[in-house]
Amino acid sequence: MKKRKSDILWKVIMEEVFADLLRFLFADADQVYNMERGFEYLDKELAEMDPQPEEEKDTRFADKLVKVYHRNGEEEWILLHVEIQADTHKRAEFSERMYQYFYRIRDRYKKPVSAVAIFTGPNGREMPCQYVYEYRETRLIYQYPTLSIADFSDEDLAKSNNPFAHVVRAAKAALLEEKIPEEDLLELKLLIANELRAKGFGRAKTLAILGFLRNYVLFENPELNRKFDEGLRSADKYKVMNMIEYLRMEFREEAREEGRTEKEISVVKKLLAYTDFSDDKIAELADVSVAFVKEVREGKRNNV
Repeated sequence: MKKRKSDILWKVIMEEVFADLLRFLFADADQVYNMERGFEYLDKELAEMDPQPEEEKDTRFADKLVKVYHRNGEEEWILLHVEIQADTHKRAEFSERMYQYFYRIRDRYKKPVSAVAIFTGPNGREMPCQYVYEYRETRLIYQYPTLSIADFSDEDLAKSNNPFAHVVRAAKAALLEEKIPEEDLLELKLLIANELRAKGFGRAKTLAILGFLRNYVLFENPELNRKFDEGLRSADKYKVMNMIEYLRMEFREEAREEGRTEKEISVVKKLLAYTDFSDDKIAELADVSVAFVKEVREGKRNNV
């Protein structure tokens, strides 16, 4: 399979369907959280607390810190930690990373923090749900809820009316890479796309999830990637132009409406995640410099 920018893909899609992600994680989400008030993505704050700031950016992880509000006005910071390439041999390292982020957020900002770990590998259920520190008579236990995409059946995900369930379904399809023929995986990918469009989630969410699906399950054979794009054009709703053209128009409009602010970084991240455009092309579409695009790609621009 073709190499993909999985960390960027996850970071972008979590923003696009964040309210639905909350509903997927918490049964009482609509009763607890004020969805109408919106969310604030604290990428800059999280980057400043990276447990390993001197090491090369690790694309095995996609971390997200989000400010949400309860219906009673209380503020909560939610730490989402997506483990992309589950390595059961590094379970202690993973749980310690979760704990380090938690105590650094609490220590610096004094905010109530909840954390969730999402495992995208086939062995996610084997990953830890707690960090334990023991020395002499001192003992600390830090526990956090976890979600393994392998625990959800394709049938249940396909029936779900929650958009994030279809993000999980797309991620599960990637687990079949090198296990079934690419032609069979293409058929599955098109089936997921067609069933997604039939859900009626609305244009913005549908395009975002299609973009995630397109780039999260990529083929070495470019002809198969082309066939997927052709398959998307077969539906009446998307007949005039393919998904990439829709995305390009969508991001251009966002850049124009939001102005030259931190949203530029958001636009560039989306183009990096959802398209195969070169840095030059992305710079042209987002109306920024090529150097700016490269900084976003390398994780040097996280203040959105």
